[in-house]
Amino acid sequence: MHKILVFFLIGTASPVLAQDQHVIDSLRHVLATATQDTIRIKAHLDLAGEWLGNKPDSALRYALALERVANSNGSEHYLAEAWHLQGMAQEELGRMEKAIALLERSLESYTALGDQRATWTVLIDLAKAHWSKGDLEQMVIYTERALAIAERMKDRKRTAESLVMLWTISFSRGDYAQALTYATRSLRVNKGWGDAAAIAISHECIAIVHHESGNYEEAASHYAKSLSIMKELGNQREMARILCNIGDLRERQGHLQDAMDHYTRSLAIQRELGVTEEDDQPHVGIASVAHKLGDLDRSLTEYRLALDILGPSGPPRNRADALNGLAETYLAMGDAARAIEVGERGLALARQVEWTLIIRDVSRTLYAAYKEQGRTGRAMEMLELHTTLRDSLKNEEVRREALDQRFQADFEKKEALLQAEQEKKDAVAAEELRRKNVQRNAFIGGFALTLLLAGTFFIQRNRISKARKRSDELLLNILPEEVAGELKVKGEAEAKHFDNVTILFTDFKGFTEASEKLSPKELVEELNICFKAFDHIITAHGIEKIKTIGDAYMCAGGLPDPTSSSPADVVHAALEMQTFMKKRKAERDAMGKPAFEMRVGIHTGPVVAGIVGVKKFQYDIWGDTVNTASRMESSGEVGQVNISEATYRLVKDAEKVSSSWRMANGDDDAGHSPTPIHHSPSPAFKFTPRGKVQAKGKGEMEMYFVERC
Repeated sequence: MHKILVFFLIGTASPVLAQDQHVIDSLRHVLATATQDTIRIKAHLDLAGEWLGNKPDSALRYALALERVANSNGSEHYLAEAWHLQGMAQEELGRMEKAIALLERSLESYTALGDQRATWTVLIDLAKAHWSKGDLEQMVIYTERALAIAERMKDRKRTAESLVMLWTISFSRGDYAQALTYATRSLRVNKGWGDAAAIAISHECIAIVHHESGNYEEAASHYAKSLSIMKELGNQREMARILCNIGDLRERQGHLQDAMDHYTRSLAIQRELGVTEEDDQPHVGIASVAHKLGDLDRSLTEYRLALDILGPSGPPRNRADALNGLAETYLAMGDAARAIEVGERGLALARQVEWTLIIRDVSRTLYAAYKEQGRTGRAMEMLELHTTLRDSLKNEEVRREALDQRFQADFEKKEALLQAEQEKKDAVAAEELRRKNVQRNAFIGGFALTLLLAGTFFIQRNRISKARKRSDELLLNILPEEVAGELKVKGEAEAKHFDNVTILFTDFKGFTEASEKLSPKELVEELNICFKAFDHIITAHGIEKIKTIGDAYMCAGGLPDPTSSSPADVVHAALEMQTFMKKRKAERDAMGKPAFEMRVGIHTGPVVAGIVGVKKFQYDIWGDTVNTASRMESSGEVGQVNISEATYRLVKDAEKVSSSWRMANGDDDAGHSPTPIHHSPSPAFKFTPRGKVQAKGKGEMEMYFVERC
């Protein structure tokens, strides 16, 4: 079963808000008596905002009025806000295509105005609109744009919110490695600005990934931290959700009575709060446990209660899950025909929203039901669907097209950089010429001509500002921020010496053989999937990407800011890369497709770092440390992380702090909230000495294979 509550991080509908009638009456009075456009604009804006989430038709009416007044007033900013509000109202009315078109119009306007905060908000709302449509690819595009803006603004709150949305997408796709990366990054950012509720949500995101991955001890630890924070804040609604998730965790661990207690507590809190729209999940949990305890009648009753609460318009994911549970119960009661009837409904819903985990469970239930009825053909179809999980050709094609575009993005941005720099120079020269003309003609043409030229000057200055902004964005895409800043100020960036840089090299085994079995397009797509995952992993650990050369990937920790990452961070990143590659190979093997295996090598030592070239320049590093790191990779083995003696000395004493699961008064049926117990530090890694290994051009060198403890 899949009963983990994750939908609250994005939401599927706007909450119904209690309206302050006094405020509304005051605004209406202002609107009726106002004579100035600015006052009328503000009144329309506030009234539209008041009605959003309660009466979208009223919100839409005032947003349309706002557009009319803003048009007559010539206010670009309020026009953008009018389209934004109209889009939100149309979404609440279920008119998704109109909503997206209006939000796109608002986004274009805010982008042109340079209002980054408003642009971020509209991007997030567009991402949520595409989530409602089930279009995860578009959701990724908008959310990644929002994240880039938040990071440029150095806005930790918006950065963390963007990361949590990306976590939701990755988790929904079943990409747990990437989801964990986003969740961990969000936790670091949230700790940086100290919002307790946001920290609790990040802990819960991490817990949910470990939960679904089967790492129950880590899941329990993070759930306990999240629950403790929410309890301190008095946030009972979030407590109810976390308790429901802990119930599922305990159920998977086989502690059925404890799981039942947590589900029951969650349901009691929700009923006390009057939160009926989420009652379905505790009911589903209670039904699942009752089934396992052999109480099939109660299981049937609880599943039906959950479906009644959800109704025909409830979240498709929740309905699909409840229908699958109901199908399992019918099957256990010997009613295969009813199991097939409700199971097929659940499968259709799960396919509708591409919810892989539920498709997996429903197809397994249907396989057993069809097999019991002797319908072998349909049973085998369900078995194949269950084992391949997500074999949708349409979605794979969409994903491939998106990957093609992203793979070329770096190249196109580097090419555009030169053009942007030239435009900047041309604009500066034009501005100087205009300024001289203003000075020369001011005494001749009089005030009117001076005013005209001044207008031209301000228009040109705006163009220069936009060109400079574009140039800055492209530089940051190619170079580290510190180096890009030096380049802008000085026109060049000096090469620098770093004493302790930890370099990581990867290389794929069998790349040549795989390339012979794949088309060029498929080969590029597979490389892009792997390297994109690596990019996310190293970013989470503060590591700088240096370059890719064919199928090789190179990155370095400890530069350009030596405090950005440690040698242990690089080792952690390498182990996460290997985990991703092993999972990817298993997926490709299941589909009968060629897959890569990888060697990883790490070495620590001094390097020189700087910019290479003039055209299409890049940040690069030099020194014997680079060569040695390359030898660590070539002397390693597939599936292993091979480190040098120098790196071993720096990471051998790295520690982790683990926390184990327990109940407040024992580990069984007490029904108390979980609390973590912290133990003394234990080693983060375990090492396998390889002795002296012959390395090409280096002679014999001490090497170690490293794993997590």
